Amino acid sequence: MIRRLKTGKYRIYAGKVDDTTGKRKNLGTFDTLEAARKHEREIQYFKHH
Repeated sequence: MIRRLKTGKYRIYAGKVDDTTGKRKNLGTFDTLEAARKHEREIQYFKHH
């Protein structure tokens, strides 16, 4: 899940909520939406290979 921050950057959050904190994990912050989408694809590839 990619969300835009108030600073104008984009952050990737985990799909599941963490049981201990009750929040989603931060999986990285990026300057552009394209960079965030590219990294999200890399995460999905890594999860399934």
